[in-house]
Amino acid sequence: MNRTVRRLHSLVPACVLLAGLSLASASSAQTTPSPDDLRALRFYIEQDETAAVQAELRRLRMEFPGWTPPADLSELLKTGPTTEIADIYARIARNDLDGARRLLQETQSRYPSWKVPPDLQRQLDLAEGQAALDRAVETRDAAGAVRAASQTPALLRCDRINNAWNLAELQADSGNSNGALAAYRQIVGTCTNVPEIVATIEKAEPVASDAQLSALIDTAKQRFASQAGVFDTLERRLLAGRGRAPQPSTPATKPRTTAPAAAPAPAPAPAPAPAPAPKTRSAPRAAATAEPPRQANTALRSYSPPNLSRLPRSGDGRVSSTRSAAQVGNYRECLARSARPRSLDIAYERAWCAYNQERPLEALAYFSAAAQGGLGATVSRDARFGMALSFLKLDMTDDASQIAASTDLTLKQRREIESIILNQRGVAAYQAGDYRRAIDYFDALEQLDGSLPRDLALLRGYAYLNLKDYVAARDQIMALHNALSTPETRAALKALDESQP
Repeated sequence: MNRTVRRLHSLVPACVLLAGLSLASASSAQTTPSPDDLRALRFYIEQDETAAVQAELRRLRMEFPGWTPPADLSELLKTGPTTEIADIYARIARNDLDGARRLLQETQSRYPSWKVPPDLQRQLDLAEGQAALDRAVETRDAAGAVRAASQTPALLRCDRINNAWNLAELQADSGNSNGALAAYRQIVGTCTNVPEIVATIEKAEPVASDAQLSALIDTAKQRFASQAGVFDTLERRLLAGRGRAPQPSTPATKPRTTAPAAAPAPAPAPAPAPAPAPKTRSAPRAAATAEPPRQANTALRSYSPPNLSRLPRSGDGRVSSTRSAAQVGNYRECLARSARPRSLDIAYERAWCAYNQERPLEALAYFSAAAQGGLGATVSRDARFGMALSFLKLDMTDDASQIAASTDLTLKQRREIESIILNQRGVAAYQAGDYRRAIDYFDALEQLDGSLPRDLALLRGYAYLNLKDYVAARDQIMALHNALSTPETRAALKALDESQP
């Protein structure tokens, strides 16, 4: 063996050692094979090539010494969970949140390429937030309750009104009357169930002054003009309990519907299902000068982040990270990244995230600033579109209509706004007893969208019933009942049978 050959042989152990170190380094960085690493093995398993399968397993064990393949190799052919998702939902439903979170983590580990469905993540986050809030309420921990509610804003939505009531009660008990009153004011200004609004005002009475109590009732009367008598009676009763009489106030605003007042027909009908809330939407991506609404709005004035009018158009370096969070639907992270905006462009991004996190008053303030901030015609239009959506989420239909009428919206934007407006006006007309106008609105909504949501179609059937148009009522209700029999359609048919002469 010559000298060159001896030198080459002497280098072999060193090369092997370096390769081993490299492999050890790689394996320490990654302990389990990725979906790409398993691609060849899956192919051999599918082709039933036993020798190739064993060879590939040996290679993977060398590369990933901490990995143990399943006893049944066909398990590797599954690239995503099947029954695990239903099991996670089931655990959430029975309030086994630790088990649901643990199974979710195990599933993610088993299927690294699987993405958690957004609805599943929302359901789990909401359930965990509710559990945290319940614990705070049980232990009378006001700070913990506020923390839980701020971390999961959906807890304070109107369909979970007990949470807001409990939070306000805790704040009142801790001496924070202003905080309690703010919670009650938010309910009265945003929720749509009149009995719940009445109950909220009753709960607010111990922490409100005479003027604050009257202001709450005035807000309710403005939003529910057809129920002004209910709130006048409530005000007289509450102030009488204080030994006072209500002061004369300006008349409540007229009903939002443009239809003339009409006496409700005498045919009895069960209470209608509540109108569905406007859909939560993600921010349209657009790169903002338009005129402000023709009338200043009290809801907009009630939330006013400081110095928005003084913000420069750009310059806040967090815009890209904020926009990235919004684009993947992580609105909580978007709000965290855009806290205290330092420019109008990030205020615009934050507005959409606040809207999608059920914070429409905050969204209105930022949308309004962006619409007037010189960010360009497209952003101005989209910001005004966001203002209209926020007004609709607050059930302020006329304000949204004014914005839409004075803005050159895209066809898609206009159709969405008009659809929600027709929905809300139809329900408002029905609640005001103007059944003919309600039918007209529901017919227009059906023509615009091509179909009518089932709850609104049933409401239309009740409207015909109250007008004593029994043929049309039966046609509408039977069509729904034949498509899907439910307790609601059966109750409607019973009301129809009992109403006919």
